[in-house]
Amino acid sequence: MSHEALLFLSTAVAIGGIVVAITWLKLPPVLALLFGTLFLGLTTSVGAKGTPDAVADGFADVMGEIGILVSLGVMLGALLTAADTMQRLVETTLKAFGRRSIPYVFAATLSSLFTAIYSDVLLVLSAPLARRLAPKLGERGRALMGGALTAGIEVGLVFVAPGVAAVAIAGILNVPLGQMFLLGLVVALPTALLTVLVFSVVLRWMKWDPASDEIETGAEAEAETETGAVEGGEVGDGDDAPAAVPAARAGDSAASPGPTSAAPKAVGTMTDARVEPSPARVQRPRPLPLALAVTPVLLVLVLIAGGALADGLSLDAAPVGFLTDPVVALLLGTTVAYVLARRVRSRDEIGDVIGKSLAQCGSILVLSGISGSLGAIIERSGMGRTLGDLFSSGVLPPLLLVWIMAAVLHIALGSISVAGITAAGILAPIAGHLDTPLVLVALAAGSGALFVPHVSSNFFWMFQSLLGFSTRGTIKTHTVPMTLASLISLPIILAVSVFL
Repeated sequence: MSHEALLFLSTAVAIGGIVVAITWLKLPPVLALLFGTLFLGLTTSVGAKGTPDAVADGFADVMGEIGILVSLGVMLGALLTAADTMQRLVETTLKAFGRRSIPYVFAATLSSLFTAIYSDVLLVLSAPLARRLAPKLGERGRALMGGALTAGIEVGLVFVAPGVAAVAIAGILNVPLGQMFLLGLVVALPTALLTVLVFSVVLRWMKWDPASDEIETGAEAEAETETGAVEGGEVGDGDDAPAAVPAARAGDSAASPGPTSAAPKAVGTMTDARVEPSPARVQRPRPLPLALAVTPVLLVLVLIAGGALADGLSLDAAPVGFLTDPVVALLLGTTVAYVLARRVRSRDEIGDVIGKSLAQCGSILVLSGISGSLGAIIERSGMGRTLGDLFSSGVLPPLLLVWIMAAVLHIALGSISVAGITAAGILAPIAGHLDTPLVLVALAAGSGALFVPHVSSNFFWMFQSLLGFSTRGTIKTHTVPMTLASLISLPIILAVSVFL
């Protein structure tokens, strides 16, 4: 057997073993990836002597790229959550549009402005609002809102920095974060809007049946009574609406007591973080003006986009380069968010929210680092050159091959983030040799990672519980829209490649 054939065999066994370990043996993805990486190193020319060094070097390289960025990103998202910024901005935006536009506004906002909020937290945060708005859209209203919600959250997660998966994939492939943000936005917005449009058509064909696709919960009566608050285009009370309990607490049995929190009501197996008025409670601070509350998000986005534009215009002024550096941009945005959150939350509450957000991103950071280790092993074994020849053979366009790889990994592993990050780790050694801009490789990996989410995903079951769907209904409103988003985003990325 030739050397190249042995390399392919070792790589196939390593990746197949990772999939089996996660799906059948139920090993944590971190351990499965690490064992697969070590196996590949030991069975190739890297050997027992070089494998530990390659693993450490690959991990360190990726952590140097994304460690601070991901940490600051999730802190920013947690602080925005504490200030109740997302719900209020969505509600205010919806006032300016008609009833038919509700799913589109929902998807566009979630996929572009609030990608810093961790996806599970963003789901907990937005699901109650989606359920309250659903009756305005008719019998299929909850299905439409579910499709819009899942499309907005997951599309933003993989395409738009500072989304955790987008930042991780960009860091592994050495894509400048400014490029990832600008081109990610170019792909994400049309993908989210077209997904909602196509899903609304497909939903008619799927024959939505509330009796079998929806599950009645204790929140149904409450959602119905609150629908009156949004009749005639009135979605909420804007700046005067009471701030919600921080979404990072949504998984707790109750929020910690204090002048700015109250025990939430249960919704399925999770909680609806709305505050119940109590005359005996200490009066809480007035919510921030909405224009001020969104300042941290806008600051970060403007600085990161400005950095990309400065690079494109070859502006090398030191002050511009410093201020638009992604780490500095996220640090400034997070600092502003902290100052604003302190006006409506206690120091202890904010510390608790930040601590929980950092704990949530820990697994993503470790997975990203080990994917970097896998990439280092692939590169040092010579498999990188072999894969590069395969991707450059002209049999299929390189971006389509990237998409297929990420899609297969997602079907096998069941996690969008893990699939995208693993695909990026495998591709990192060869990405520079492809006749394709690295940012498009990153976007194609994210696009493929959206393909066919299913029951092995934790997000699938959270989505089912929070929106009140049966398993059949969840497949229709989560699996189908995400598959549509994957298929819609690929030709958009291919179209963008024509101009780069």
